[in-house]
Amino acid sequence: MATVDLTQVNKVYENGFHAVIDLTMDVQEGEFMVLVGPSGSGKTTALRMVAGLEDITSGTLRIGGKVANDESPKERDIAMVFQNYALYPHMTVADNIGFALKLRKLPKAEIQSKVKEAADILGLTDFLDRKPAQLSGGQRQRVAMGRAIVREPSVFLMDEPLSNLDAKLRVQMRAEVQRIQRRIGVATLYVTHDQIEAMTMGDRVAVLRGGILQQVDHPQVLYDHPDSVFVAAFIGSPAMNLYEATMSDDSRSVKVGSQVLPLPNDVHAARPGLVRYGGKKVVLGVRPEHLPAATDGATGPTLVGNVDLIEALGSELVVHFTIDAPRVQPEGATTADEDATAKAGEGVARVAPTTKVKVGERITFAVNTEGMQFFDMETEKAIWD
Repeated sequence: MATVDLTQVNKVYENGFHAVIDLTMDVQEGEFMVLVGPSGSGKTTALRMVAGLEDITSGTLRIGGKVANDESPKERDIAMVFQNYALYPHMTVADNIGFALKLRKLPKAEIQSKVKEAADILGLTDFLDRKPAQLSGGQRQRVAMGRAIVREPSVFLMDEPLSNLDAKLRVQMRAEVQRIQRRIGVATLYVTHDQIEAMTMGDRVAVLRGGILQQVDHPQVLYDHPDSVFVAAFIGSPAMNLYEATMSDDSRSVKVGSQVLPLPNDVHAARPGLVRYGGKKVVLGVRPEHLPAATDGATGPTLVGNVDLIEALGSELVVHFTIDAPRVQPEGATTADEDATAKAGEGVARVAPTTKVKVGERITFAVNTEGMQFFDMETEKAIWD
């Protein structure tokens, strides 16, 4: 059992590229910490520095309280699970799991005991005599995890281990990985680009952008109280609706395009800093689930949009709409395809499956003001105090 502490850790490559900038964060004993961010955000580089596969340019890495900057990967007592399973195709499951123990020349009986224990944890007992080619993708991933478990490391590092699995199996394996990690109780640093994976798996989630840590907190805190426009846009599916808006002179309402939304007292009580933005532009954020249809009996300030597309998901309708307000879309928070197809004023709402709505019609939403987010236009930081 050990902790991982990074203090102002930097990675600068020979060509001058600054991949990780002053990264300070920690992983506590038994904690499942997820590093998430778009491609090129520095998350895998950070993981590789912890593993000892990349040199640290500056800053301090401690594992179990001991400075580990100059230690070899072997000396760090970590085990890593990669995106590709890297199993030996000619070996059985049992031999793959126990290979590292065999290299350490442990007694055969001890290897068999440890392999059996790992197989029990991973549900692989009936597959120990099979070769990797005879296994499903999920089973091969469990074998790769078993190879890490038998080493009984102080720290687990996982680099997008589920990305090669199909969508249904990924959902199943999320729960499997969590269950296994809880049972082993080892500090785990898990890298993914999938924010849903991050939110459902992490005890805490660290969001990176351009090598800089944006925010680290419990998943629900990131969702309810994003520190920046980027975190607000990146966390959540469908993504938060973000628009350029203008506060009234007395800050008691906000204008979004041609529409005005009054702000109740509870909004100002939660965000007293809004009084400084009278007459100024801000970024207004509203999550899709905070836009129920007024025709369903929802109450509150209303926002009217033109319906462009409806997705019926059974438990809800996802309504794509447009309003006459400029949309804010921070770079890197969405995919290139989403950026290319985005329209000015586009938004998304999640409404009841019984809502009467058709493409081409106008729809009135009752805005849940408690869920509204406000950000400074220049700094893109959340407005609170």
